[in-house]
Amino acid sequence: MKEQQRRISINHWAEADRPREKMAEKGISALTDVELLAILIGTGTKEESAVELMRRVLADCNNNLNTLAKKEIEELCNYKGLGHVKAGIIKVALELGKRRKMKEIEERLRLGNSAEIYEYLLPRMQDLSHEECWIILLNNNLRVIDTVRISVGGWNETLVDVRMILREALLKRATLIVLSHNHPSGSIKPSPDDDQLTERVKKACEIMYVKLLDHIIVTDGAYFSYCDEGKL
Repeated sequence: MKEQQRRISINHWAEADRPREKMAEKGISALTDVELLAILIGTGTKEESAVELMRRVLADCNNNLNTLAKKEIEELCNYKGLGHVKAGIIKVALELGKRRKMKEIEERLRLGNSAEIYEYLLPRMQDLSHEECWIILLNNNLRVIDTVRISVGGWNETLVDVRMILREALLKRATLIVLSHNHPSGSIKPSPDDDQLTERVKKACEIMYVKLLDHIIVTDGAYFSYCDEGKL
């Protein structure tokens, strides 16, 4: 039997179970995450509807869209009923949501404390499965000049060239720098290497009359601020 004949279309569900009808009657905000995802993929399989399929996928992600966003297309394709096209649609939708959040944050352009810095950096780092180091370049009024990725590492570490950090700051006439990297493990506790990097960057900045404003360790849901903790 052909695949399209085995799939159950949303149009053939009981009316009470149709997310599109629910959206038309109650508005899109009334839909659950599962129902929104079901609309995206459109069909399920012979064994389960699109809603049931996406309920199972989301349950495997602890019902967390951020966890779902971290899954690669090939991982999603392991679920029967999710091919590359449907998995790609899910990834595109989640990426659009992330970009919308980034746009809203970037429109402010002024970062006055560690919480605002974390909010600004989170969309860039929250889905990463490896470590990356970024810097935010600011002027004296805490206005963002630029945000630059300095290095990309493996699962546990990333190599940072302090000279590259200073080069970016001098070329773009930044007077303040925020150093940041992520911990894919979810731990916000700084390592001895993190402490050493912070000290190296701070000393190099002082020589060039640039101030290291903070070093933020980013995880999905929490952060560590060297400035807040009195470690700068």
